[in-house]
Parts: sequence; structure tokens; C-alpha cells
Amino acid sequence: MQLKTEKTKLEILKEKNLLAEEGGGKEKIEKQHAAGKMTARERIQFLLDEDTFEEFDKFVVHRSSDFGLDKQKYLGDGVITGHGLINGRPVFVFAQDFTVFGGSLSETHAQKIVKIMDLAMKVGAPIIGLNDSGGARIQEGVWSLAGYAEIFLRNTLASGVVPQISCIMGPCAGGAVYSPAITDFNIMVKNSSYMFITGPDVIKTVTHEEVTKEVLGGAVTHNTRSGVAHFAAENDQHALQIVRELLSFLPSNNLENPPFVPSNDPPDRTEEKLNHIIPEDPTQPYDIKEIILSVVDDHYFFEVQEHFAPNIVIGFARLGGFSVGIVANQPAFLAGVLDIDASVKAARFVRFCDCFNIPLITFEDVPGFLPGVHQEHSGIIRHGAKLLYAFAEATVPKITVITRKAYGGAYCVMASKHIRTDVNFAYPTAEIAVMGAEGAVNLLYKKELAQMENPEQERQSLIRMFNEKFANPYVAAERGFIDEVIEPAKTRPKLIRALNLTKTKRDSNPPKKHGNIPL
Repeated sequence: MQLKTEKTKLEILKEKNLLAEEGGGKEKIEKQHAAGKMTARERIQFLLDEDTFEEFDKFVVHRSSDFGLDKQKYLGDGVITGHGLINGRPVFVFAQDFTVFGGSLSETHAQKIVKIMDLAMKVGAPIIGLNDSGGARIQEGVWSLAGYAEIFLRNTLASGVVPQISCIMGPCAGGAVYSPAITDFNIMVKNSSYMFITGPDVIKTVTHEEVTKEVLGGAVTHNTRSGVAHFAAENDQHALQIVRELLSFLPSNNLENPPFVPSNDPPDRTEEKLNHIIPEDPTQPYDIKEIILSVVDDHYFFEVQEHFAPNIVIGFARLGGFSVGIVANQPAFLAGVLDIDASVKAARFVRFCDCFNIPLITFEDVPGFLPGVHQEHSGIIRHGAKLLYAFAEATVPKITVITRKAYGGAYCVMASKHIRTDVNFAYPTAEIAVMGAEGAVNLLYKKELAQMENPEQERQSLIRMFNEKFANPYVAAERGFIDEVIEPAKTRPKLIRALNLTKTKRDSNPPKKHGNIPL
């Protein structure tokens, strides 16, 4: 009779590795694929450079025994954590595994995430979360809730220290949404991901409103209406490609500069069409993205929150190889006016760029803040002040180009010289004034015009006079509020020279614990 040989220690290790890599088993993996979703491990392999992933805590299991959990233990406990490289640069990543307990968060699941977040802050590398979870593991009660809170704390401490990116690749509900909300960027996948505090069933019970998950908290909703998400991906692969692209513009931490990417695009390239891009009629719209695309390296602009508050445009580009953050009023939508959504969208972006040493380029064509009872009652004063605060607080190089209108308080807010902007350019078409000529005349000469026999003729004469005096950049230039009135065709070389000038800039704010932004 042949004796059964004992497994070697190496064989035991291999078996455990294989068991951990099976997640919730073949059947659940097939279900994940049938839903058009990658598994957690497939996502990590797709995201990272080939063969660079190093896994932590592969054999961790939960410690619960209630509700029969002691008979259901999976190696890894529903989340895969570790580190690897993206374009040769270190990153930390966690990917929740929906095939194990629906990706629900337990005490040990949370501890795995917290461990890599702590290490990421120590070594100065970005944190990427691939979220696909049914929420807190109900059987664990308060231990699960404590785990969420531990993660929220790390998100807060890491904010402004290392970039944090969240991919929502499945459900994200209840307390789980607060971690992505604190991170810098949220990427959602259309038709397979959603975020909400309370789901459709609870809403129906409490408020009697009927709504689907997609309408309530799907990718399109959060990219167009709430502004919670920054990108809407077509599928898992697209979402992960967005992460890689986004990181190419960012430094690894707040002590580094963004990556320099050489370009064959000549730094002295001029664009003749920019001399004719601003319509002669100041009420006519044009697309500010045409200007942006004309001046940036290789005509490439990586837009952020494209579908939310389109009256302001934000995103990343490169100028002379340097990564820059761009903020631009969009005259093609609501005349480029600043409203609540636009102010909050731009303010958050400006603060992110300032956190991570990314110079800010502002293209300004703004007629003012959006008037209206709804805007006033919803707090346009407070929300508009957020953008003012963000620009004033920022100490990175700041360069502004006024292309046309710069009216009233909105002129001050949009990175004017008065709030520490380093270089301020204006096109000859720039109009810098308290308000437009027609509004100014109606206000200043209201009584006089009312007493005239032919008020309209005189009103038009006054408007022409006001335009000649103020609808140009030269009054501001005489005061030094504009450093140079430039030929639009030369925008690119002017910006690149200004960036080279300011790249050694050192500025600081008064010593304090932190400011009190009007949240």
C-alpha cells in the first residue's frame, strides 16, 4: 500500500495563491462577465503596466462568526490591494471584488485598504480605488461602519498630499459614496455603475417618488446634473484608460512637479486664425475650445467634467511640455456667465491644481454672474466666492488671457491681476468694465434720457461713447492691470514664455492652520 505524501510548503503556497485568485468562484466570475464587467483582478492587470502588480494581504480573511459567516471565508475578503506602475511610475490600488460577498466592506476588507493608503502617503504615490461593492457587510454591524470611517479619515488626510482617483465600476451606495466624494476625481461607467445615499426603494417609501437606479444615480446623471462625477466611461476598459491618461498630467505627490513631456510642436508656433476668431458683434458666441486647442501642445486638451456646467471649461493640457490646468469661460453656452454650478466646478479644479503644483491658465470671456431669484436664493454669493477664494489662495504660476468680456465682479474673480495673478494678457478685443455699455448707459443716464424728446438717438450716442472709452483693454493696461495687449495669433508663444518665466515662482500664504473657504 502506497502512503500518501504530504504537500510541500511550496505546494501549499501555490494552492493558496490559486484559491485567492479564484475570488468567489467560476460561476460568479462568469456572472460578472455576463454583466459586461471585468473582474477585480482583470481590472488591475489592465490598469497597471504589464507584470508590475505586487499584491498585499492576499490571504486575509474576515473574523466574523455571526449569521453563519464562520463557514463562508474567502482569501482576500472581497478586495484586492497592492501597488504597481503606471507609465513606469508607482501607484497604489485597491479593487473591490463583487464575486465575494458582493464586494461588501468588512472590518478586514477596510483594514486592507487603509494599509495601502497609509503607505501611499508615506512614499508619496497616487491612490486608485476601483469601487464595485454592495456596501457595508450588514452581518458585521458597527465593525463595517468603523471600517468606512477609517477609510474616510485617510481620504481626508491624503487630500492634497497624493492624487486620489476613484473608479465607480458597479454599485456604490450609502456610506460608501463618501470616500469617492472626498477623492480628487470620480470616473463612472455608463449603464453599470451608480452612486446614491439612499436607493430607489427607500426613496419610494419615504417620499413616494418613483425613480430608477440609472436616473437617480447613474453615470450620465452624475456627469450632467449633480457634478459628482468627472468622467463617464463607455465600459470598464475605457474607465481604466481614463485613469492612465489623467495620471500622465499629474505629479505623484504634492512635493513633486508634474511630468514634463517633450513635444515636437514648436513653442513659437503662431495661429493666424486666432486674429479673426472673436466676432465683431460682442453678443455673438464662439467656442472657447477653439482657442484652447489652437494654442496647446499637439492641439490636445484633456477636458474634465465636460458635461456639467458647460458655461465653464476645465481640463489639462501641455504647453512647451509643461502640464497646465486650464479654466475658461465658454461664450458658446449661456454666454460664458458664471452661475453656481460653474463656480463650484472651477473652484474645485483650481484648488486641485494648486495642491499639486500645476500652473493655471485662464481664458476669460465673462459677462458677469447669472442673475435670477433661483440663483440668489440658492447662494450664488457664497458659491461664487468659492471660485474667488480658490484663485486668490492659489500660489502656483497663474496666467490669464482676456479674450473679450471681463465685466464686474466676475472680472475680479477670474484670476485678475488684483488677486496675485502673475502675468495678465488681453486681446485687442478685450472689454474690461463694470458692465456692458448698454447697461451702463441705462443706469447712469436714466433720468436724463427720460426727459429727452428723442431718447433713443441720444442713448445710442452715449453707448458708442461708452464703448469707445471702456470696451477695450487700454484703460486697464494704462493702470498696469494688464501686462500686455497681445496679437491673438501669438497666444501660444506668449503663454509658453510666461510659463518659463514663472516656473521658479515661490509664493506663500500667511501662516495658519487652514483658511475657511465659504463652503
